[in-house]
Amino acid sequence: MLTRIFVGAAAVGMSLIVAPRHGYAQQPTDIGKQEYVISCAVCHGDKGKGDGPLVEWLKKPPADLTKIQKNNVGVFPFDRIYEVIDGREAVAAHGPRDMPVWGDTYSTQAAGLMGVFVTTKDLESFTRGRIIALIGYIYTLQAK
Repeated sequence: MLTRIFVGAAAVGMSLIVAPRHGYAQQPTDIGKQEYVISCAVCHGDKGKGDGPLVEWLKKPPADLTKIQKNNVGVFPFDRIYEVIDGREAVAAHGPRDMPVWGDTYSTQAAGLMGVFVTTKDLESFTRGRIIALIGYIYTLQAK
């Protein structure tokens, strides 16, 4: 029994070492793109230009995500984008929030994936990782 556990642990350990070298590991931009396609493209469009299939049903047109850096004097405002996506801390002065609060959505997903033994720290780490990956993908959409 102990040998079986040791062999299983060794196999898992080797796969963690070998997989990234052979391209099997998912890259952060892949995770970010996946998050974008699932959560953002319906409003912001496949290329981030604000032309998603739900545009006609929205009260306010979604932002053109390809112009974030250009509209911010050439600097990509990572922190501000993080706050917009996370959205769990609303700023009253900014008015009503039109975009869904993805921080809460990611926390709920984490709880469902991790089960009963999940901690608050685990939920925050999962949420932060998803948002950072998503921002990394949005950065790739910036007009040059």
